[in-house]
Amino acid sequence: MRTKLKDQGIDISCILTTSYLQSFRGGLETHNADAFSGDVRLNLKLDLDKMGLIPGAFFFIRAKAGWNEGLRREVGTLGPIHWVVAGGDEEFWIDKWWYGQRALNDRLEFRIGKLLTPADLFDIPAYAKEPWGQFLNANLCRSPNIPHRKALGAYLKMKFCDWAYFHMAGVDADQTDSYLFADVERTFHGPADFIGLWELVLTPKFKGAKGALPGNYRFGWWYDGRTKQVIRDDLGGALAARWRNEDVGWYLTFDQLLWKENDDPEDKQGLGAFFRYSFAHPETNRVNHFWSVGAQYEGLFPNRDKDVLAFGVAQSIMSKTLRHEINDLADRETIYELYYAYHLTPWCVITPDLQFITNPGGNEDARDAVIGG
Repeated sequence: MRTKLKDQGIDISCILTTSYLQSFRGGLETHNADAFSGDVRLNLKLDLDKMGLIPGAFFFIRAKAGWNEGLRREVGTLGPIHWVVAGGDEEFWIDKWWYGQRALNDRLEFRIGKLLTPADLFDIPAYAKEPWGQFLNANLCRSPNIPHRKALGAYLKMKFCDWAYFHMAGVDADQTDSYLFADVERTFHGPADFIGLWELVLTPKFKGAKGALPGNYRFGWWYDGRTKQVIRDDLGGALAARWRNEDVGWYLTFDQLLWKENDDPEDKQGLGAFFRYSFAHPETNRVNHFWSVGAQYEGLFPNRDKDVLAFGVAQSIMSKTLRHEINDLADRETIYELYYAYHLTPWCVITPDLQFITNPGGNEDARDAVIGG
């Protein structure tokens, strides 16, 4: 039924993600530190071109609900232990939507609507982003010191050739409630202007012994128009707070398929790796530097061609200004994660996961945590 609808330009899907995670030791609170969490997403994609309505046009809308906020508070980490359950208990709401238009043989693409940046569009290496069946920890799915925003905005992509494109997006910086379908009042009347991202992407395919080895090399920068308080010691309130706006930063995000098992271009079995680095100004951001690196092997075991074994390391280095002005114990948080995605059926994936987190929250005296589920 779904295949027939897709042939007509209509794609309806329901994605249920559940997790049981437990902190075996360390963190802020180990006693009863376990959680059964999850969310459900209802997606509707319309190919308006295939439906014979508008050439090159498409539309997407998602409704979402969730339960339980996971173990972040018990462990004390900078980011969610499981990215998909960070919101806690949520009734169904319109998570995001957009209308899109392609032109010039798909070399130009435009979107307008309620967008999520950068997680949907920017800073997304092939082996460490937010699809189902990859890393659970949020800081192995995205860079924590790039401003993340879900609000009204616009997106433009320009493809120069088969191996390079440039894209950019601007979203409302003033919307305070991401659960709103469209915060029109603040979007058009707020003081903070916008949050913008710009990214140049190179997509070369290197020659391997068994076919092409695709890669993605992203070079990005961002602008945040929100007013942020400058990190400094106010001497117990004796000094007035200082504020700064027009924050900027930059990042690199690379992924590369290193080896293929066979020469079938549709077969993804093989070894791939990724690397991230991002910088944010230390006077207004708790995380000054961030990097992550890792690899995955798809189809490692015989007759398990879709299964994935992966390992990644992510490190958030705290602001030197925070360390000098506020907290001399501020240092760095490091995450090690190992998972195996077992494809039980074409529509069901089970993922045993193990995480080791040193200095949760970035403090030198924090208790290292071991989490599994």
